Amino acid sequence: MSSTAEVATNFGDIAHAIQLALAPVFLLTGIAGLLNVVAGRLARIIDRGRSLTEQPLPAHLQDSPELPKELNRLERRRHYASLAITACTCSALLVCVVVAVIFLQVLLQVEFKWVISALFTASTLTLIVGLAYFLREVHLATRTVRINVIARVE
Repeated sequence: MSSTAEVATNFGDIAHAIQLALAPVFLLTGIAGLLNVVAGRLARIIDRGRSLTEQPLPAHLQDSPELPKELNRLERRRHYASLAITACTCSALLVCVVVAVIFLQVLLQVEFKWVISALFTASTLTLIVGLAYFLREVHLATRTVRINVIARVE
């Protein structure tokens, strides 16, 4: 039978594990927000592609050489957004594994410092990749849209 001091020590270890897991959980929240933004952009890209391919086009676009170009740009943007989602999701999964390993370390009383470090580094690197793909998609979107500014005469 365990003593009161031993139970208090185990509870202290669990409380410490929760404290250690808190920072990765905040990172997970940030990644979830990023995934929400990228998924929204992907949905808009898909909606635009569908509107150009599944509905009757206005007369000025039916034989336009611009239509295949725009569809190609949308496909490239879709590809980059999809890669960003994949990389950010992998990063989130790695963060979840980090949290699980932190708790396993406490429960099993085994040192997993190198495993935790490697998983957290991998998570950070995959997040960097996801952000790079997101940046590339945004760059393509802003490069392909031009807003004509008309000078106002007052």
